[in-house]
Amino acid sequence: MAIATLPPESTGDRSSYCMKTYLDFESQVADLEGKVAELKALANEDDTVSIDDEVEQLERKAAKSLAELYGKLDPWQKTQVARHPERPHCLDYIGGLITEFTSMAGDRKFAEDHAIIGGMGRFQGEAVMVIGQEKGHDTASRLKRNFGMARPEGYRKAVRLMELADRFGLPVLTFVDTAGAYPGVGAEERGQAEAIARSTDCCLGLGVPLVATIIGEGGSGGAVAIATANNVLMLQHSIYSVISPEGAASILWRDQAKAKDAATAMKITAQDLKKLGVIDEIIEEPVGGAHRGREAVIAATGDAIAAALLPLRHQTPDEVRRHRRDKFLAIGRNL
Repeated sequence: MAIATLPPESTGDRSSYCMKTYLDFESQVADLEGKVAELKALANEDDTVSIDDEVEQLERKAAKSLAELYGKLDPWQKTQVARHPERPHCLDYIGGLITEFTSMAGDRKFAEDHAIIGGMGRFQGEAVMVIGQEKGHDTASRLKRNFGMARPEGYRKAVRLMELADRFGLPVLTFVDTAGAYPGVGAEERGQAEAIARSTDCCLGLGVPLVATIIGEGGSGGAVAIATANNVLMLQHSIYSVISPEGAASILWRDQAKAKDAATAMKITAQDLKKLGVIDEIIEEPVGGAHRGREAVIAATGDAIAAALLPLRHQTPDEVRRHRRDKFLAIGRNL
């Protein structure tokens, strides 16, 4: 859940402020930053008013409050951060990290699925195949992208592109951000479960390096279908789980209000999953989450992907497959 604090423009009337999104646990930060905006607006109206000291003091207080909040986020709060509407999405990472990107559409069987982006490009000069889930950034794009929830044709497109990458020896980079695969009747009729299983199997069989990055939500089989990788990276405040906290609460307690309890019990945070060996590396986010430092977190993600690819570059296809197989077998043994 998010609350909107409205920074002032020219008057003290909060109904005329520009919209800025805060999460519900960030109310104290929202109030402080709102006061800063009010003072700056007042100074713009009257050049004789000197408020620099007050603004600086409030900004320091807001920054300290934000750092304290994000230094002790619980799993449910991390879930909210992972779903923040202003968080960088797949297309932001492609735009920041991939040059000469050429989008490729369709599964050659049924249709194009806009929830999954795929295509060739260059990462740090090296040709790669990129596949990712895109949620969209406004109402129109979210509807077009189906909020990042792919249908069977999306996973069949992913398989087509991964097989193409394997044929031409291109490393595969995936960006995971979905609440889960689309559960609609049409998707089930067209073989949703089979499409997810084939995509997961394709990941396991690739003879080229596959690096997956959880950039927001990694929900259920919809995420695993493109995240069964040699290396799985995860942003600091992202989540990765077999089911959403709300879904788990509905099944276990028949009460979605217990989603917070479910989030804690399920061990869905990057820190828990690193300890369990499910993911390999955690990418640090700026204080306040990725949406407060988009360029910095995209750059850090690029560095992490490059580091993950480095030891895999000169391995043979059999060695790459063995590395991936051993990784997932080890998870089962450790758990």
